[in-house]
Amino acid sequence: MADEGSTIGSQPTVLLAEDNPQHLELLEVYMEALPDVRVITATNGLDALTKVQQNRPDIVLLDIMMPKMSGFEVCKRIKADPKTRDVTIVMVTALNETGDIERAAECGTDDYLSKPVDRQALVDLVRKLLAARTRGSAET
Repeated sequence: MADEGSTIGSQPTVLLAEDNPQHLELLEVYMEALPDVRVITATNGLDALTKVQQNRPDIVLLDIMMPKMSGFEVCKRIKADPKTRDVTIVMVTALNETGDIERAAECGTDDYLSKPVDRQALVDLVRKLLAARTRGSAET
């Protein structure tokens, strides 16, 4: 856990939690538009939870339908832990029914994007969320 809390005073970190290799690669390409952002990846729910605990990313782009633990459960656990509850979570998923969006909100997600994700919308959202986190930490 040498890099725990690594985002404090350094470059922001985004965790991409996606089990589909093509979708993960696409998200990584999209994040290249943010060259000052450190990107880490996870390919299942348990791995995502572990990486959040180890790296304390600023933002998690979280798929819902993942092996080993759903994005819903990952989100609940992140938000329930005092050490990680301030991590911003954006659900990025093919699930787009009203019930799925409501369930995501109940789990504590900060935002929700439906696949297929528009590149510019995703980049703009991540940029906006990182700016808000920077302003929030500067005020404290």
